[in-house]
Amino acid sequence: MPFATSADGVRLHYEVHGHGEPLLLLAGQANNLHWWDAVREEFDDGFTTVVLDWRGTGRSDRPDTDSYSTRGFAADAVAVLDQAGIGRAHVYGTSMGGRVAQWLAADHPERVGRLVLGCTSPGAPHGVERSNEVRQSLVQRDQTAAMRALKELMYTPRWLAEHPGHHFRTLGDPTMEPYARRRHLLASGRHDAWDALPLITAETLVVHGTDDEFNPTANAPLLAGRIPGARLRLVEGARHAYFEEFAQEATPLVLKFLQG
Repeated sequence: MPFATSADGVRLHYEVHGHGEPLLLLAGQANNLHWWDAVREEFDDGFTTVVLDWRGTGRSDRPDTDSYSTRGFAADAVAVLDQAGIGRAHVYGTSMGGRVAQWLAADHPERVGRLVLGCTSPGAPHGVERSNEVRQSLVQRDQTAAMRALKELMYTPRWLAEHPGHHFRTLGDPTMEPYARRRHLLASGRHDAWDALPLITAETLVVHGTDDEFNPTANAPLLAGRIPGARLRLVEGARHAYFEEFAQEATPLVLKFLQG
């Protein structure tokens, strides 16, 4: 079971799969490497995929310190690439993972080949935030109702109805301590890479679902317009977890981009 060690001594669990050019897959807020389970094998066919447990999740260490930030997570990802012996990798980040990927491409351009930013945002100061109605639906006292609201933000009603026994991997790591969840929430909420986006030199694809209210779709053209030469693709009818529910459309378009 491989581990890398961050600059501040945190042990970071990661896995390597597949064959081909390296591809780093970055998961969403408060989620571990299993975020990618539903689609990772499709990428394994053509790439050596690297997935990691963020600090605070999975098998990685869970420090209760002020060491959680999207820019810090990017440095953690570099530590994983170093330990895996990978100098340069394509990067595909979704949700908070897309925020981390922005810093990775801006701060470590020599480590990033092609860049895919999925269902993500440049950050609150310049991005479009979710509505108060959505926020309230996620923090209601009835935990069953709150989880139902989260599922409906991630997936369409039709898909949920057709998958009643689905084992969800995108709704948060259930083993996380409350303090780690709070620190992930703060890290994602404080993200602001607006000034760094024009510095990104990697060829970039921005992907987003047209019906995403969890991370509003309006953030996609903001990112694409801020990153030099970035391309934009919208997945019609998709919500936040477009990469899973609409994998038959989303995965081929990402693969085509990554393969040049």
